[in-house]
Amino acid sequence: MLPAIRCIFLNSATDKDYDSHMSIEDIRADSPRWIGIASIWFGFGLIDGLETVFVMRSEGMHHAWLILFAVVVFSWLPWIVATPLILRLSRKFPLVKPISILTWIVHVFACAATGIVSSAWTSCLYFRFNPYLESTPPPYLLLWFAKFYNGLLSYVVLYAGILMLNYVLDSRARVAFREAESARLSEQLVIAQLHALRQQIEPHFLFNTLNSVAGLVREGRNDSAVSMLAELSDLLRRMLNDSTRQQVALQEEMAYAQKYLDIQKVRFMDRLQVDVDVPGELNLAQVPSLILQPMVENAIKHGIAKHARGGAIRIAASRSNGMLTLSVFNDGPSLPVNWETTRPGIGISNVRARLQTLYGDDCDIRLRNRDAGGVVVSVSLPFTVLPPAGKA
Repeated sequence: MLPAIRCIFLNSATDKDYDSHMSIEDIRADSPRWIGIASIWFGFGLIDGLETVFVMRSEGMHHAWLILFAVVVFSWLPWIVATPLILRLSRKFPLVKPISILTWIVHVFACAATGIVSSAWTSCLYFRFNPYLESTPPPYLLLWFAKFYNGLLSYVVLYAGILMLNYVLDSRARVAFREAESARLSEQLVIAQLHALRQQIEPHFLFNTLNSVAGLVREGRNDSAVSMLAELSDLLRRMLNDSTRQQVALQEEMAYAQKYLDIQKVRFMDRLQVDVDVPGELNLAQVPSLILQPMVENAIKHGIAKHARGGAIRIAASRSNGMLTLSVFNDGPSLPVNWETTRPGIGISNVRARLQTLYGDDCDIRLRNRDAGGVVVSVSLPFTVLPPAGKA
């Protein structure tokens, strides 16, 4: 019964101050659940009725047992009506320090009023149906006073029990709400950080590309400069269309990287060779948006651009032990001996920061020299698959 009590009290005693953005529907949903409250008190009535009948029968008494059972059960009806009112009073006049005199007066009056109504109703049932089969029932007022006086302690205990249970469950609801709110704010902070990191990539990429365009113009390669600007315009348009997505399918990310490479081919022409090794079964793997572009840009800037004859870039993807590994290789100069102590460029720093924000310790990024020459940058992250477009 306890989970049911908890659910009903939480629904009926939720503080409206939990969320300053509550709608009218939220407030209506906060109304007391009459059926649930009635079920709980009816359960208490059944237990009280069964106990009363069995105890009296075991002592050899002779009463109208069915009527007595019904009278005892229905004597709990005033508490069914009073409970939602008590819950509302507990929200309007909470018993939290400092407790005002007005709050004490309100709850004492409410407890007394509930007891008076309950004893009056119970006396009415006993007076009307006479379950004890008394030849001359006592006067109604005398019976009312006796019921109220004898049940005074139980009224106080029941009223205090409602307030206490409501306070405990209300406190737990507050804690749950604050934890949920904290998680929501943390998620929003992560999204903001990722958005800021992505915004950092795009200007960096744009400036480098425009510098390349300026270099083509100085070399008199105006047609190539115009072609590069057209490719850049197309790529930026695609970036803007997907600006709200932090993660995309690997095939989309490869399309971005290919578009960037098309721009660089305008600049390097036959000096840039590209090889792609991405198995088809990995196309729907989920990866951070624009994760490859800074890696490819770094390979061109520090590798291919330093060779007069150009060079080759290889993009590969593989899956192993639940991890997806993306690697970008260039056959340019090797990393210097002390490269780990130098400050990395914006692109690699950005990649590392975004991976850390998205995956925490479940990711890795490495730069290393190849024995056969060249440098490879590899990123490992948890393998997850995006559903195909149009499917849940």
